[in-house]
Amino acid sequence: MTGRSSSPGGRFVGDGFVGDNAAVSTQVPPVTHYENFPVASWLCPPRLRPAVAALYHYARTADDLADEGQATAEARLQDLRAYRADLRAAAGGQPHSGRWPQVFDPLAAVLPAYGLPLRLLEDLLDAFEQDVRKTAAGSGYADRAELLDYCRRSANPIGRLLLHLYGVRDEAALHESDAICSALQLINFWQDLGRDLPRGRCYLPQTDCAAAGVSLADLLAGQATPAIRHLLALEVRWARDLMAAGAPLAHRLRGRIGWELRLVVQGGLRILDKIEAQRYDTLSRRPVITPGDAPLLLWRALRM
Repeated sequence: MTGRSSSPGGRFVGDGFVGDNAAVSTQVPPVTHYENFPVASWLCPPRLRPAVAALYHYARTADDLADEGQATAEARLQDLRAYRADLRAAAGGQPHSGRWPQVFDPLAAVLPAYGLPLRLLEDLLDAFEQDVRKTAAGSGYADRAELLDYCRRSANPIGRLLLHLYGVRDEAALHESDAICSALQLINFWQDLGRDLPRGRCYLPQTDCAAAGVSLADLLAGQATPAIRHLLALEVRWARDLMAAGAPLAHRLRGRIGWELRLVVQGGLRILDKIEAQRYDTLSRRPVITPGDAPLLLWRALRM
């Protein structure tokens, strides 16, 4: 899952879970957003499904505070500050404000049960606040390094939190997870180009745009010129390379998590296939995963 992600995934959310040292019962709302990856799907061990769903709803609600509706930038930042205060209250075993009970009631149970790192949860909020500020200022990302630093906070924490739930701690696995999550975030950017640009968000690195001879005015015109198609082809290749760097993690993780990760990887790659099939034009049409893609995704996951 990524900070701004979206495609269809599993929708099963359990009623409770048993942590490593304590029994915890909690209710979590169903997954209703369109996502590029399975969320608490049947491949996830039943005891972890509510924990995964609680993390999903925490990230999704924060993302919506930063991105949805017509609120001003300052109002969004105020909401995110209040959200951060509720997170810290939940992490400290204190009552939260009650504004987002569907998020912080389940999360308050999950945090101590699994010892989830608070810093990773706060990194997500840092990224969402950065999105609000950059959108308000009309600024973008200077180069790939700056964009990857955003991904480090907007996407990579999700993978690390999920590995934490599964008890995976080794550095090689964490780095491969980062590569997969950053790739998924980039894929979401290239998939959503036609949606983000009119809203004042441009994630295309400015150095890449300059090298391809593409200006912001060209992008805002909404026409996929040869230069824009060439630029998107380069960005798609970058995302593929990142995904390839992280994909070995799916082989090293045994059991359900490995199969879940195979589908995550293949879902991201399938979106890239669709971007290529429409000749790198995501200004006029947003490619999505559909139920008809399921047999191919399963076949590719089996053959990884």
